[in-house]
Amino acid sequence: MKYNIGKTILMAGGAALAASACSDGKKAPEKPNILFVLADDLGWGDLSCYGQEHFSTPNIDALASRGMLFTQCYSGTTVSAPSRSCLITGTHSGHTSIRGNVELDPEGQFPLPEGATTIFKDLKDAGYTTAAFGKWGLGFIGSTGDPSKQGVDQFYGYNCQLLAHSYYPDHLWDNDQRVELTDNCDDVPYGQGTYSQDLIHGKALEFLENAAKDGKPFFMWYPTIIPHAELIVPEDSIIAKYRGVYPETPYHGTDQGMWGFRKGGYVSQEYPHATFAAMVSRLDVYVGQLVSKLEELGLADNTIVIFASDNGPHMEGGADPDFFDSNGPWRGYKRDVYEGGIRVPMIVAWPGHVKAGEKTSFMCSFWDLMPTLRELTGVASTDGLDGVSLLPLLEGRTGQKEHDYLYFEFQELGGRQAVRKGPWKLVHMGVRNPDSVYELYNLDSDPGETRDVISLYPDVAAELKAIMADAHVPNPDFPLLPGE
Repeated sequence: MKYNIGKTILMAGGAALAASACSDGKKAPEKPNILFVLADDLGWGDLSCYGQEHFSTPNIDALASRGMLFTQCYSGTTVSAPSRSCLITGTHSGHTSIRGNVELDPEGQFPLPEGATTIFKDLKDAGYTTAAFGKWGLGFIGSTGDPSKQGVDQFYGYNCQLLAHSYYPDHLWDNDQRVELTDNCDDVPYGQGTYSQDLIHGKALEFLENAAKDGKPFFMWYPTIIPHAELIVPEDSIIAKYRGVYPETPYHGTDQGMWGFRKGGYVSQEYPHATFAAMVSRLDVYVGQLVSKLEELGLADNTIVIFASDNGPHMEGGADPDFFDSNGPWRGYKRDVYEGGIRVPMIVAWPGHVKAGEKTSFMCSFWDLMPTLRELTGVASTDGLDGVSLLPLLEGRTGQKEHDYLYFEFQELGGRQAVRKGPWKLVHMGVRNPDSVYELYNLDSDPGETRDVISLYPDVAAELKAIMADAHVPNPDFPLLPGE
């Protein structure tokens, strides 16, 4: 089936989750299906269920009302590729194989290594069909990080996250086949061709239909390319309702004919505030349509739906996270290891297992997903992973294991590290500089990280410094500390 996504988006509105379920009479597989939507650069405060007041996200809010909303979930780290590496390998950023956004020719990023253990491989071993629709960024086609070599049965979207800066690209990838988008050629005014996320979304809906016919359990990863830094959406009723609502300062960016166009630059935008709101609203409709499709196919009751974001909000391409309060009460943005750069929204809904309307302050991270799914499927031991299984928490059982600590590192901007243990947060700034600085915060009394108390609690700082030193295992491909 081919979808007219533009029309489908507008018809869906904000009520997609209200669609009634129907069944074709097939017996649901014993193992639950898993659908994981990973937004790109969506801040903790960019959803109305997390406090956004400038626009609403009714479908994602409805998902939260049907499941569990996390208030202390942390991404893998503060930028795209290493955060994804942490998520799909169950390791934190001091252990994971990809620790930075490193561009390689002809396109794509530093690859996951041969022999890496990934969620996709785990679930294939458990009998699942696996798929990824959206932004990969973990190794170019044919490299060791090629999705097909990391356990993905079907991939469609951008292999390269740098090229994913353009929402009207000249090509995408269908597994190892390059798909030319001829209506996005240079002869067509930018923004009048195919909006890539609509196309990717249509492929995801088709996958769900095929999965329902197949009858095997599936794991579908849906790493969107929005709301990343290029501010542009199709001309439809979604953007129309936001224009004129907010004060605007036009953004002057990289347009057709300029160096960097479709190669990482962001186009100009006359209405950046309205366009950002429309992008998040469009994402909300996508989520509603995915859940509605599960219900239509009779899959909803046996599908775990997870929603999260890969890191905190960005300040590029005309984006204005301060206007929208995108980082909520937290300090910092993307590329920071303060809370605003790494604390992200996460919602998990699973009918009959996760109690509806739950909210939890349990401290968790992206590297918890892999041990959670391992316990769920019984495919392998959770030993050797950095995460803890969240299954007891999700199912309301006793015995939920807690983290001793969470560790984060970031290679750019002189290097940054952070450790969270209980209420304490140690931040190490400019780690490659001789005058690097440590800061200590108590998040219980100072959630906004405004008061550095390292001089008051030297013993706490010393303990967290030791954890930080132990958690970072040198990686020659991504040196962090002096001398590595």
